[in-house]
Amino acid sequence: MKFTKMQGIGNDYVYVNCFEETVQDPSAVARFVSDRHFGIGSDGLILIKPSDVADCEMEMYNLDGSQGAMCGNGIRCVAKFVYDKGIVRKKNLSIDTKSGIKYLSLTVKNGKVSTVEVNMGSPVLMANQIPVVSDTEQVIDQPLEVNGKTYHITAVSMGNPHAIVYMDDLENLDISTLGPQFENHLAFPDRINTEFVKVINRRTLQMRVWERGSGETLACGTGACAVAVASVLNGLVDEDCPVTVKLLGGDLQIFWNRQEDLVYMTGPAVTVFEGEIDLSFLEN
Repeated sequence: MKFTKMQGIGNDYVYVNCFEETVQDPSAVARFVSDRHFGIGSDGLILIKPSDVADCEMEMYNLDGSQGAMCGNGIRCVAKFVYDKGIVRKKNLSIDTKSGIKYLSLTVKNGKVSTVEVNMGSPVLMANQIPVVSDTEQVIDQPLEVNGKTYHITAVSMGNPHAIVYMDDLENLDISTLGPQFENHLAFPDRINTEFVKVINRRTLQMRVWERGSGETLACGTGACAVAVASVLNGLVDEDCPVTVKLLGGDLQIFWNRQEDLVYMTGPAVTVFEGEIDLSFLEN
């Protein structure tokens, strides 16, 4: 199987061109290629496929083999892949995902895509649609007991579910312990991605993320979007301008246009290397 390793601010995936390749068992392949010792090393697998309703389709799998609905950093890399490879030579693209068609605008330098703006669609705030078990229609700054301690969460879906928690100290956060406790909490029927956020100022946020099925990652695009939306809802940032969200892997610019009710994300997309891997043993 031929592949391309790509990353968006450190959120790295193995990409396969399914215009040319066929992946028989993507869940098994995702688990194998994601392993950083025995495979290639990534946060998961993304298949780039033909689409009848958009310029192409993105099908993503987490490193544990579970299928994801949407990845903000991943979709920027899909756009770069199809443009740089000449599959879709347009600076405005539509990409079909499990959470709907997304629209992207490409910045091209020296014939290659450098940054991508993604229209991430409208945030979902209704608790039963995220889903979150709650007595209220929306979950904004609501208490949640996790392992005997009470946290306040704001819940947002950007095609996948997110719980945002604000705190003053991210450096000493024991995310490997706390992350799974949130991910598997009974309040989240489909599990949850959890963003732990520190407010730097009214236009800058810092976050660490625990992604369901993948653990802590260097970046999460949908998570950064959810954090910006949650921060506007909680009155922590200015709502009339983009917010810089600082992640372990780099920065994203997020703008929630309240009039359109659309979230726009801008960030880089980088090709790391290409190669070929033998998957024949997985067939045994």
